[in-house]
Amino acid sequence: MAEPRLIRGFALFDGFLDRPAQEAMVADLRGVLAAAPLVRPETPRGQKMSVRMSACGDFGWVSDRRGYRYEPRHPSGVAWPPIPQSVLRVWQAVSGCDRLPECCLVNWYGEGARMGLHQDRDEADFAAPVVSVSLGDEGLFRMGNTGRGGSTESVWLRSGDVVVMGGEARLRHHGVDRIRFGSSTLLPNGGRINLTLRVVTPA
Repeated sequence: MAEPRLIRGFALFDGFLDRPAQEAMVADLRGVLAAAPLVRPETPRGQKMSVRMSACGDFGWVSDRRGYRYEPRHPSGVAWPPIPQSVLRVWQAVSGCDRLPECCLVNWYGEGARMGLHQDRDEADFAAPVVSVSLGDEGLFRMGNTGRGGSTESVWLRSGDVVVMGGEARLRHHGVDRIRFGSSTLLPNGGRINLTLRVVTPA
């Protein structure tokens, strides 16, 4: 495995998944989304997010008028499906963590979708990293600071890229400013899938 690029503590593994591995993972995710369909979350202020979401694992991250939190069930009431082995293998290869992820958040970005700068801090164990997998269209990933404001750096993430957010990067702000819709042929109708694997409960 090639050494990652390090930007502000974020470890970027360019082209970690080859095309056949990406296609196999997308096939696995179709099964996940058949069991737990994508939804468009609402912020506590009542605004609809532009990204559609689902999850797999023991928990899923949800957002609504009651706030941001992890829940053991999809908003429809069904249990989240298990995390596919194709996804777990990525965690085991790059995370450096002896705990398995308890949540794999599935974000789908259509044309015009974005994700504002935010911290991943709803988890109980910040010693465990967050591992991000990009599939489909390219996304402009912005990396900031632990506090709000200050300078940022951005990089285009391509299909098959993996990012590990651990150590000094674990609580840095990050987001996706935009996608290059139609820049990849992986998803027949375009768009970007971003998976983020997390440990949710205390060590």
